[in-house]
Amino acid sequence: MVITDLTKLDLNGTYTYADYLTWQFDDAVELIKGKIMAMSPAPSSEHQGISWRLGGALFVFFKQKQCQAYAAPFDVRLYDRKKSIIANRDIYSVVQPDLCVICDKTKIDTKGCLGSPDWVIEILSKGNSKKEMQIKYQLYQESGVKEYWLVYPGERAVHQFVLDEQGEKYQLLNMYSGEDIATPQLFPDCQIDLREVFEDDED
Repeated sequence: MVITDLTKLDLNGTYTYADYLTWQFDDAVELIKGKIMAMSPAPSSEHQGISWRLGGALFVFFKQKQCQAYAAPFDVRLYDRKKSIIANRDIYSVVQPDLCVICDKTKIDTKGCLGSPDWVIEILSKGNSKKEMQIKYQLYQESGVKEYWLVYPGERAVHQFVLDEQGEKYQLLNMYSGEDIATPQLFPDCQIDLREVFEDDED
């Protein structure tokens, strides 16, 4: 049954990706461990400017390389690495990272990405709650996203997390400031000048 209004869903209920596919309403939502999480309203011009400049840097670096970069809106279906996936009803998390890089092309299909990207970048907005960011941090960690960047526009900072050698827990590798050259551990040849990323949108 197609759902055209978010108010017709039980926000305390538990849903799967199979349910998600039946939702055809205007509200932007993510599904995290079966729970509906409404996304923030349309991002600010500052957020979009940072996303655009970061995305441009990734496009240039990954052009003609095996790994590919994608920008939101782009569905990423995540699941517990310790369990097998049989059908859409076995997937309880669907997120839309601001930017992500995927090296295993078998994870890409017409609906987005099935499985964890190698690198995820999330840009904080004023609407992001601390709880929301903690939930996503844990989700990316459990799903095996190897590298996770959190971008703080107001502070002009980037926190770089990488999975430990066991692939179980994130370690804070670097806290970059807006004057630094940021380098993903996964792609050491990728040099991102944060002065350009955080440059003012105003003339």
